[in-house]
Amino acid sequence: MGIKSILIANRGEIAIRIARTCKEMGIETWGIKTSIEPKAHYLTQVDKVFDMSDEFSDVMVFLDIEKLLEIVKETGVDAVHPGYGFLAENAYFAQRCLNVGVKFIGPTPDAIYKMGNKTVAKQLAQKHEIPMASGLAKTIKNVSEAKKAADNIGYPVIIKAASGGGGRGMRIIHKAEELAQNFRLATNEAEKAFNDPSVFIEKYIENPKHIEFQILGDSHGSCIHLGERECSIQRKHQKLIEEAPSSALSDELRKEMGEVAVRIAKAVKYESAGTVEFLLDTNNKYYFMEMNTRIQVEHPVTEMITGFDLIKEQIRIAQGEKLTHTQNDIKLNGWAIECRINAEDIQAGFSPYLGTIENMIFPTAEHIRVDSGVVEGDTISPNFDSMVAKLIVWGEDRNTAIANTKKALNKVWIKGLKTTVPFFKTVLEHESFINGSFTTAFIEKELDSMHESTDDEKVLAAWFATLQYIEEREKDAANQVDFEQGKNINPWVLNKRMKSF
Repeated sequence: MGIKSILIANRGEIAIRIARTCKEMGIETWGIKTSIEPKAHYLTQVDKVFDMSDEFSDVMVFLDIEKLLEIVKETGVDAVHPGYGFLAENAYFAQRCLNVGVKFIGPTPDAIYKMGNKTVAKQLAQKHEIPMASGLAKTIKNVSEAKKAADNIGYPVIIKAASGGGGRGMRIIHKAEELAQNFRLATNEAEKAFNDPSVFIEKYIENPKHIEFQILGDSHGSCIHLGERECSIQRKHQKLIEEAPSSALSDELRKEMGEVAVRIAKAVKYESAGTVEFLLDTNNKYYFMEMNTRIQVEHPVTEMITGFDLIKEQIRIAQGEKLTHTQNDIKLNGWAIECRINAEDIQAGFSPYLGTIENMIFPTAEHIRVDSGVVEGDTISPNFDSMVAKLIVWGEDRNTAIANTKKALNKVWIKGLKTTVPFFKTVLEHESFINGSFTTAFIEKELDSMHESTDDEKVLAAWFATLQYIEEREKDAANQVDFEQGKNINPWVLNKRMKSF
């Protein structure tokens, strides 16, 4: 029996993304109106709204399993789509949905648990002969165990949270003296983020590429991959630019890594869309890192080069349907690049920039897609992430995709916020990005070299910084900006920003 109605247990752009596909499939959608953002744009894109705007709670509803199940009961929906983040990879939530007779649009609770717990996932990978970085496939209980493991593995090592992801509970250690403090920081952060202080330790692969494979599996035993995504432009393990496919992979390596990704997915009888993530070193040796048991933020680049609607595939699989394609049917067409446009101040270390969107314009073209959860007048607040939009651009090959993305970025206009747009413009001009040699260390190693250092550019930067300072003071007298910060302005940011006006 097909799904007739879905509760979207999420917000923002992913809620809109899910609602759009549901509308095409004739499925009714419910959104949740909260007191934190009662006028959120995503509420205008769903068919029905469950109003919780009068309820105040210390627990955000999207993290409140019992409240969500109450909403399921009151609305009478057939299924729940968790999107990404929040409870998307929570095995208990998935199981509770099944217990009350509602479909969870995602993998089984067992698969979520096994892949979501990194130590269990490593044990499975070890059992199925999946290449991994050297380390222990079990949690580390204390500093003494951590020190012994690190001495055996050899520095540098990395401590990771056994649950969750997104860079939380993760610490890189280059020498023994740093171990004790970082172990405590990692476990404390893991407990706060995932309610689980468990961590494990493994060899840190220096300057790798981050390559992930998109997986689709059904409940009938079929599992395929839709090629890879390159996600190496990232800061503190948070991805900023993604592309599909990756210029680092030959057809042979793509085939081999794809088969390995399918093998680890089949090990847990994976159903739904998921992502198997690898690190690729300078010798083209790859290492299994983790599996994300949900739709990814960067899924649009895969959709653009394969023609698949991954949300539709998730829903079809949840309905018990078989995959309509075999691995031999999958063809990669062209190249796609995604820029995550965040409200962040690059000069302040990519810190979130809170404010109201006064004006926002994005380019439109057949080869351009924009996924956004905000509109003009909306405010970027500290309650949620700072993403304004995802700009996804296609080209018939990588060079064309880069050129098209540069043109598209020049047509993006966002007033009222500082964003990462100038950063993207600079990255796309950088030699190591153009030739594909960049790694996950790109920002750490290359950012300082991305300065326009001529005297004329420095004068221009100082002039522009002064104008900005005056404008901000006139606009809000209470906004006390330290003029001395102008001395530390990075000219490349201001130069690129000038060109975007």
